[in-house]
Amino acid sequence: MIQWTIRKIINGMGRVYVILDSFLKNEGGPILGLDIDDDFDNMSRKQLCQYVEAKFGWEDGEFWSLHSTSKIRVCCQIARNNKFKVKKND
Repeated sequence: MIQWTIRKIINGMGRVYVILDSFLKNEGGPILGLDIDDDFDNMSRKQLCQYVEAKFGWEDGEFWSLHSTSKIRVCCQIARNNKFKVKKND
């Protein structure tokens, strides 16, 4: 029961976060030293999730509906599986 309650609270907070985030102006530019392409810089949170879904052949809304920590886990696993190495800009 406690897990169900916690999940419902997190889900509600997530919805509030998404609404508030939609009003923020993206500052653009590098993130953690990684240059971000202009098309990604100009996409909304929803559009970015749709891009990921299309890129990996996932159903519409499948990535979008994941909780934030699950999205991070997926990205970490993809990075590990692909042995990605990111070089910081000087």
